[in-house]
Amino acid sequence: MRASKGKQEEYRTISRRTILKASAAMFAAGMLPASAVFGKVLDRTQDQILGPFYPIMSEPDRSGDLTRVPGGSGRAKGQPIIIRGTVRNPDGKPVSGAEVEIWQANAAGRYAHPDDTNPAPLDPNFQGFGAATTGPDGFYQFKTIKPLHYPAGSIGIRPAHIHFDVRGRRDELVTQMYFEGDPYNEKDSFLQSVLNPDALIVKLLSPTAEEPEFMVAVFDIVFRG
Repeated sequence: MRASKGKQEEYRTISRRTILKASAAMFAAGMLPASAVFGKVLDRTQDQILGPFYPIMSEPDRSGDLTRVPGGSGRAKGQPIIIRGTVRNPDGKPVSGAEVEIWQANAAGRYAHPDDTNPAPLDPNFQGFGAATTGPDGFYQFKTIKPLHYPAGSIGIRPAHIHFDVRGRRDELVTQMYFEGDPYNEKDSFLQSVLNPDALIVKLLSPTAEEPEFMVAVFDIVFRG
């Protein structure tokens, strides 16, 4: 006997629930991409310019702590921060083995680059260039300082930001991370050129008990890996 129309709809509803539950379980176990479960992929992190001050004088520091220099006399000047996040592909899976480079101005707004004509002083205790490789969980972390805004000629004042270059097996992403509350964010032509500027802006969170001096910025990254 054929089931009634109401019963058929009930069976379909139960079937959909069963499929979704099973798919969610497989996603949690890493057997299915997020798009297969939720029908949506993550937006790729928005591109920004490389900028004129990509470091050329040294190799990136791999200690994970840019606030100290081997043989230096102390910690770098400025507000210490921890930048951490997870690198994922558009399906939501962590990207293992991604190379994450960061470079930035110091707490006075000066890059350690020969072409930076800003008269602000250099900081001999600051490593302005670092690199890390993500593990199986896609996680990365750096200790650094919050940079200062700086004059950029005819462009005007650039807000405080940190440059990122993320490289995987198939993709490379160059972007910049900005800070909430910077008065120059809304006037910056580079930040305002993207579709969603807020996605590149982080909020500094309270320090952890383990690192009471370091405020925390979470900046997750999405690219093809």
